Amino acid sequence: MPAACNRRPPSPLVIKFQNVGKTYRSLLGNSVKAVEEFSLEVGEGEIFGIAGPNGAGKSTLIAMLLGYLRPTTGKLEVGGLPARAYVERHGIGYLSELVAINPKWRADRALVRFATLAGIPEARVSGQVDEVIALLGLHEHREKKIKALSKGNLQRLGLAQALLRQERILILDEPTHGLDPVWTQRFREIVGDLRRPDRTILIASHNLDELQRLADRVAIIDHGRLQRVVSTGFDQQRDSITRYRIVVASGEARLEEVFPGAEAGGKGEYSVIVRSIHELNTSLADLIGRGALVSSVVPERSVLEQQFREAVGEPK
Repeated sequence: MPAACNRRPPSPLVIKFQNVGKTYRSLLGNSVKAVEEFSLEVGEGEIFGIAGPNGAGKSTLIAMLLGYLRPTTGKLEVGGLPARAYVERHGIGYLSELVAINPKWRADRALVRFATLAGIPEARVSGQVDEVIALLGLHEHREKKIKALSKGNLQRLGLAQALLRQERILILDEPTHGLDPVWTQRFREIVGDLRRPDRTILIASHNLDELQRLADRVAIIDHGRLQRVVSTGFDQQRDSITRYRIVVASGEARLEEVFPGAEAGGKGEYSVIVRSIHELNTSLADLIGRGALVSSVVPERSVLEQQFREAVGEPK
């Protein structure tokens, strides 16, 4: 949600949750704790992911970060300011999970309205709108009414409005929802291009594969609590039992010698279990040394999915 003011916040820009809690109370006096004792820091230059099962508290965290809700307990600051004050003074680029725009508006006119509300000077509005339309491949759809757009094109329009002001903070909630494979790949490229040392990008998603590819770190939350923060790179010091799929072009008998208990999947594909990256490499070297031709080695689960399972169980 961009704000009208163009003043820049003091550097460095840090998002800081300090023992934050949020409790909803009904008119009947009942209460539900949506977030409890949540502490986290996200720094400049990061692409940071948020993952968790349905009802884990992701939407409440985002609403507090956007200033829509105030924490019941604890403190939430952005750039040293309360979240709402930061948004009002500097703005945040935001793509909501469900993009809702007046169905009678034309796509390009909708972006003009959003740009005007964001405080972009009138002389720059047309150029900014043209720029995001080109970036999101919406030129052929710009004169269509919102109700005529497909789900994927509406999602791209929502992302376009979030990028109008090139904010230092971007919050993208389920950004690949409805995108086809081509635009899912293009989205990854766009996020990579948006990375800057002075910008923070937060992506909330159920798609663990996307977060693994895009984010530097991912916060896994469940029942309103932070379960762990995962670095998406491979931690060589962390031994864990991991299952890999190995495909051999020849030497299947050799693979079964090196990996006792390997499960055959057909066409030279096997599922094997190792306890560390060092064990995997040693065993592969042994396998190749025995004359086998290895054509593919991939983990059955990413680093993030493995830790998600450990933290909260099976992904839904």
